Amino acid sequence: MKIAILGAGAMGTACSLMLAAREDLEVVLWTHLKEHADEIRHEHENRRFFPGVPLPQRIHITSDGDLAVSGATLIVLAIPTVYLRQALQPLATWMPAHVPVASVAKGLEQQTFARPSQIIAEILHQRPLAALCGPSHAEELAKGLPASVVAASDDAELAHLVQQVFSSETFRVYTNDDLIGVELCGALKNIIAIAAGACDGLGFGDNTKSALMARGLVEMVRFTTALGGRAETCYGLAGIGDLITTCISPYGRNRAVGEKLGKGMKLDDILASTHAVAEGIWASRAVRDRSLQLGVEMPITHEVCEVLFAHKPAREAVRDLMLREPKSESC
Repeated sequence: MKIAILGAGAMGTACSLMLAAREDLEVVLWTHLKEHADEIRHEHENRRFFPGVPLPQRIHITSDGDLAVSGATLIVLAIPTVYLRQALQPLATWMPAHVPVASVAKGLEQQTFARPSQIIAEILHQRPLAALCGPSHAEELAKGLPASVVAASDDAELAHLVQQVFSSETFRVYTNDDLIGVELCGALKNIIAIAAGACDGLGFGDNTKSALMARGLVEMVRFTTALGGRAETCYGLAGIGDLITTCISPYGRNRAVGEKLGKGMKLDDILASTHAVAEGIWASRAVRDRSLQLGVEMPITHEVCEVLFAHKPAREAVRDLMLREPKSESC
């Protein structure tokens, strides 16, 4: 089988490394920048994201989209949600019809509140779609460290195909038919991770972060079920599994943004200091706005937005969360 991976960022590169370990797969990694493709081919590594990690020669690197997807059995989209629509529109003309797509993006489009699979369906039209989600920092995947995720799709055959393609002795894949819940969890956990990072930046301890994660999970369940996802999805790999990793890992981009906020940096300065994409920044406002429309209570998400976009000091946001009206834990 030929697997075309579109997007040569951290996650796309990590996927290519995992799949290239299988000799029965032909792996193509596409980047839209010709100079980036030339650089990777020349150096045999993706220095922008994984300096020092060699890429096997059997990974075909290209900036030719038509070449990348021609004859592909599966297309893996490793493009951040914030750039997904813009990136897909010029690609749509040469994307083969009916070839299934698996997205590894985690986020929500701020203007439309669309999930990655919805953006893909809108631009690439009817085709089987799946989402690969769970605790899967690219930095660890690139090193071959064991991890486990879910392949979610309304199409059971595609979910099993993605499971078959990605499963290995270091990467265990479960199937799940709750595509809505899995994609929402992938976006929501990033918002809570920003808050967890702020706790680190403020110098708080494990008690603080544990409480934040537990109450953050409550918000994830409330919001996911309000939009048609299942509560049990939030308690699985795409939910609490990814939440734990994102909130505690030094690789977590959203957690890192929160830590800088906790130390007093402003959002504009944080964005200017890195080329990495922290999806939780944009998802937070989209989720906050939709939760207000739905009447879903999400105090942590609200305070994250206040710190990000209204320049509210992180310490003040924590105080306001702690001084909310006392209530039962079941509420």
